[in-house]
Amino acid sequence: MSQTTTAALIVAAGRGHRAGGGLPKQYRDMGGESVLAQTLRAFHTHPAIDTVCVVIHPDDQAYFDLANEYIGAMHCFGGTTRNQSVHRGLLALADHAPDHVLIHDAARPFVSHDLIQRLCDALAGSEAAVPGLPVTDATFTREQDAIGDSVDRNLLVRVQTPQAFQFQSLLGAFEARESNRDFPDEASLMRAAGIPVKIVDGEPANIKLTFPEDFQMPVRTGDSMTTVSGSGFDVHRLGPGQGVWLCGVEIPCEFELIGHSDADAGLHALVDALLGTICAGDIGQHFPPSDPQWKGAASSAFVEHALALLHKVGAQVLHADITLICEQPRIGPFRAAMQERVAELLGLPTASVNIKATTTEGLGFTGRGEGIAAQAIVTVKRHA
Repeated sequence: MSQTTTAALIVAAGRGHRAGGGLPKQYRDMGGESVLAQTLRAFHTHPAIDTVCVVIHPDDQAYFDLANEYIGAMHCFGGTTRNQSVHRGLLALADHAPDHVLIHDAARPFVSHDLIQRLCDALAGSEAAVPGLPVTDATFTREQDAIGDSVDRNLLVRVQTPQAFQFQSLLGAFEARESNRDFPDEASLMRAAGIPVKIVDGEPANIKLTFPEDFQMPVRTGDSMTTVSGSGFDVHRLGPGQGVWLCGVEIPCEFELIGHSDADAGLHALVDALLGTICAGDIGQHFPPSDPQWKGAASSAFVEHALALLHKVGAQVLHADITLICEQPRIGPFRAAMQERVAELLGLPTASVNIKATTTEGLGFTGRGEGIAAQAIVTVKRHA
């Protein structure tokens, strides 16, 4: 039995004029990254989502590329209406032939994994499902500047996105609709096609950013942040040579560190610590010593790779502490340069990076001058 595949289609082609600020609201900064980047990550990191496609405005390519840098979602260009944009997105996904598709507003960055899962589960027995919230305020019709008749709020529901559908059912509804008829959302289109739409529990935190004041909300209302640490340890043998690389700085001396890359034990320990914060294994899994392409490679490339993995899941490095353990060469004269280089690689102020050195009082392989060891601890802020 084949496994069900699910695509997420993010609608990001609008202009968002009511939000102010000039820049389309999906690309505005919220807590250090764009609204769209947060929305993309919510779907990209969900295990049920196989493909992410974003419908963008042709004028926004550069903004989209920046928001998508660490995600790698596919994209297509939208139309002048939401219906046109979603239809174009579905056609772009058709080659992937997903079983299910979730349509979501780019300006809802607080969507949770739980809500995505509820909608995926609902499609096991339905062609369409939407998240809904009850109406808790007294409700009336409006007659210009006065209230009109009372409306039974128990008959009303506030519908959010993502809206979830059997892919072929939704695409078929778009293909069958009258070209001049516009629908406010995909659920309305499905109902017009005679297809029932199931309601699952929505989430109050899953708001759509619409007005300037919405951007004053606490970042990631629907997702909690936590601070975690990762540790790393690395060892390389010393041999005769003309210098060693440690923490991205070349130290002239009569030794060299022996290893497949530049054997920078300090940066290798740092990479393992970075990977540890997101449970992404160790440096050997990502850069096998048996792979000839890493022979003589600068270890800064390994740091950049680890950082890209952190950024992909929305983790932010806060602090790094590296200890070099050796009898030789002397570290003190190069400590400041190492601190600056590591800070540069991590995008941190130098005050957030600590480099220190110690010996083993002549004991063990480091005490005998046979090698250098390094330990690193990295602290990051990430989504729980």
